[in-house]
Amino acid sequence: MEYTIKDVSEKFNLAPHTLRYYEKEGLLPPVHRLENGRRLYNETDLLRIQMICCMRATGMSVDAIRHYNDLNLLGDETLPERRQIIVNQKENVEQHIQEYNKLLELLKQKLDYYDSLIAEKV
Repeated sequence: MEYTIKDVSEKFNLAPHTLRYYEKEGLLPPVHRLENGRRLYNETDLLRIQMICCMRATGMSVDAIRHYNDLNLLGDETLPERRQIIVNQKENVEQHIQEYNKLLELLKQKLDYYDSLIAEKV
């Protein structure tokens, strides 16, 4: 199946210019184009975009994603390095989750405090 830039934009909640930027910056290989220049994305492109979105959402820079993609193009000999990049990103996300869990606990405590004050007034 093939998808227009509008389809992909809506699916991933990305502006069309962001998709074009990812292609221009080498995060995506050149996307198939029709004779009129319109881009058509395939399932493989969607999987790549999904991973780019994941990497960006977890704080990875465009340069780091480009490096990861360059390693991917070099083949299986780069598997250990690519794996380590993903491990590092996973650890980064886990650290953020821990920080957010602490913040969430503080917010819950504050809500409990306010709930008890409100209950006393009733």
